Amino acid sequence: MINVAVNGYGVIGRRIADTVALQPDMKLVGITKVKPDYKARSAVQKGYKLFAIDGKSKQTLSEAGIPVQGVLKDLVSQVDVVVDSSPEESGSQNIALYRELGKKAVFQGGEEHELTGFSFVAQCNYEKARNRQFVRAVSCNSTALCRVLHSLDEVFGISKANVVIARRATDPDDSSKGPIDAVVLDPITVPSHHGPDVNTVLPNFPVISMAMKIPTTHMHLHTLIVSIKVPTTTDAVVTKLEKTNRVMMIDGKKEGFKSTANIIDLAREIGRPRNDIYESVIWRDSVKVIGNEIYFFMAVHQEAIVTPENIDAIRALVGKTDQSESIAMTNRTLGIRA
Repeated sequence: MINVAVNGYGVIGRRIADTVALQPDMKLVGITKVKPDYKARSAVQKGYKLFAIDGKSKQTLSEAGIPVQGVLKDLVSQVDVVVDSSPEESGSQNIALYRELGKKAVFQGGEEHELTGFSFVAQCNYEKARNRQFVRAVSCNSTALCRVLHSLDEVFGISKANVVIARRATDPDDSSKGPIDAVVLDPITVPSHHGPDVNTVLPNFPVISMAMKIPTTHMHLHTLIVSIKVPTTTDAVVTKLEKTNRVMMIDGKKEGFKSTANIIDLAREIGRPRNDIYESVIWRDSVKVIGNEIYFFMAVHQEAIVTPENIDAIRALVGKTDQSESIAMTNRTLGIRA
């Protein structure tokens, strides 16, 4: 069994903790919290062992009647791998502790690539991550783009990819940032950080990205124009995408997927926890080849898509499971069709 700690129990950390608990080869040793909020209480109700970040937060949690097993250092000392889902830019502080205790760790896309020197997407570079001490699972948008672009590049050879990202304003449980009554350029300059981030995983062709925030909370929407080297047809591209792991193909006209709201509703209908969509979702009827370019729309559930990547990253660091076995195991536990 791989003993795992989840440092941070927010939007991503809660999902990773629940998924670690589902894995047949992993044990969730504990999670960390700072505040005695409903998330902390729900974790205890699930039977998770809760640890504080430091002495101050331990006292706060204890005074609120929440059982605390110790502090972060106590938790890290008991595990093989830490999934660091702490607030953005905390990784540079936490990595010193992991090094001190000789532990492996998976960081999130909010950290800079330079923190670990290796950015991870399971379908793209799993084998190169095996037995490393630290990796960074890239952000939601980068994860979706890497899955799809890597697959297309395998067959058609990509010379350049252009993407415009309409980003959700904030997550559904966050009322402090939105929804906004505006379209906000994020950033105004080109490229946005997403293209360069994809290139930390797929360095062999340029990815030019632009992004904006829009008044929604559930999903991002990507518009892609991918220039290819090998001539092909729309049907051939659709067939390749349909065979790509962790890609969900949907149809607007035939199946009624008119918007991202329908995709979230699908997650409810099929009983996904928290209405999560782990796949990159592509409208089949949006795919079109014109000349040497592939066009399509893709939706990305920002809260959930990196969940399987984190699980595979844990196995890669330990080094005992190969890529195909890990991806298949993770897919089965999450109900992702291969």
